[in-house]
Amino acid sequence: MRKSKKITRYLLLTIVTLFATSLLAGGGEEGHAGPINTEEDIQAYIQHHLQDDHYFTLFTNGETGHHVGFALPVIILDGGVHIFSAAEFDHGNQLVEKGGNFYRYYHSKIYRTDENGTINYDERGFPSNGKPLDLSITKNVVGILLASVLLLLLFGGLAKSYQKGPIPTGVGRVLEPLVIYVRDEIARPNIGDKKYRQFMGFLLTVFFFIWILNLLGMTPLGFNVTGNITITVCLALFTFFIVQFRGNKEYWKHIFWMPGVPVIMKIVLMPIEVLGMFTKPFSLLIRLFANITAGHFVMMSLIALMILLKQDFGVVTSTTISFVLSLFIMLIELLVAFLQAFIFTMLSALFIGMAVADHDHH
Repeated sequence: MRKSKKITRYLLLTIVTLFATSLLAGGGEEGHAGPINTEEDIQAYIQHHLQDDHYFTLFTNGETGHHVGFALPVIILDGGVHIFSAAEFDHGNQLVEKGGNFYRYYHSKIYRTDENGTINYDERGFPSNGKPLDLSITKNVVGILLASVLLLLLFGGLAKSYQKGPIPTGVGRVLEPLVIYVRDEIARPNIGDKKYRQFMGFLLTVFFFIWILNLLGMTPLGFNVTGNITITVCLALFTFFIVQFRGNKEYWKHIFWMPGVPVIMKIVLMPIEVLGMFTKPFSLLIRLFANITAGHFVMMSLIALMILLKQDFGVVTSTTISFVLSLFIMLIELLVAFLQAFIFTMLSALFIGMAVADHDHH
């Protein structure tokens, strides 16, 4: 049984890798109507993959430039509310007129433009056109909604299984050890036996939310939610606000007037401790963002080896090298997906524990 499970896992990983490889071989950025076969095209594709998008593009015909997938709803506020499908942009090939204004889809962003679709640039080479307030349902939003639905279904099933008896059934058998692990290895040691229960809901939500999003990011759907800096900032802010609002008087005393320290040192340490209030959540958001983004970049780069090496080593050899390396990195990414969820939850529990801990000063 164990061998068969391992074989099944390896087969699933192989299928995912092959599908991702086929996507890179045939996919492209908006407006790209040819096959990806140069370093510039590959860099543009990887950058496009790491960004949020208004389309789910499964693959693109390299010869005709026809995109196979579906568009997402666009919601912009600019002199009124304008709701329409991103299909009207045709991946940046068409202008859209709404309310007398012209809009162009350029590098996954929506810009105001004129009837000719002119994009102006500043001295650094970035577009200087104005942008409407974009509240669209993008890929990242879909990923967040999908992860939320999965969490509701999984833990709703776990709660129902407990109504039947003390031993969970079905998927609950997989979830219960993870819940116990978060409780006994993360919450209790860092927050304490007396206070950990009131923070278990947040810690479990953060752990499973990040883990599921990381796993979704390894699928050919192209999710990169935790690799988006705005998402990691939001998650870190939740931890920050919980720490500040639930911190006891001992926590604030150790920041502004540390006990048992000479007065001069208290004055010196106070700004350092205040700065530490903000560096802790900053380390949370940067660590998650950087590791997930780097993982996606390395994975896509290794898959691209078959394109760069096919002229020197042939299609079969370059594909084999790319496949082996990509499969190896994907196995590591499976570990990283769990590890980053664990680290974020562990550090959040540690910061909360430091804020709510009772100190005995003799």
